[in-house]
Amino acid sequence: MWMSHKKRGLRQFVLAILAKGPRNGAEIMNDMEAMTHGWWRPSPGSVYPMLEEMVADGAIRRREDGRYEATRKTEFAWGAGAPAPRTAEEALQEMQGLAAFLEDLSQTPGGLPGTAGPEIDRIVERLRRLKN
Repeated sequence: MWMSHKKRGLRQFVLAILAKGPRNGAEIMNDMEAMTHGWWRPSPGSVYPMLEEMVADGAIRRREDGRYEATRKTEFAWGAGAPAPRTAEEALQEMQGLAAFLEDLSQTPGGLPGTAGPEIDRIVERLRRLKN
């Protein structure tokens, strides 16, 4: 389920943008590009299906003018306030998403600090111990 792994970050971007006010899909993509200083502009093929999914699950709604807005049901959390995964499967999905993020950073000049390698090794070792 690649999409469920990758969408978590996109979903959080959409919620952060809509917290500022209603936007249409193109405005959301423009805001994402601006937030990342031009580093990332998601494709319409990823943004619009995400918006429809978020409408279906009640996180956002589409207004008559075609703009999307956050609903009261929306829980925007990023960083320390983010809810912890509840199951092992959710934790593994979260790790897949974080691994993808680190892969992307590794392809960006200056994206990963020099201390990342040893820290990744420590994390990998901890995860290997879980298999035994």
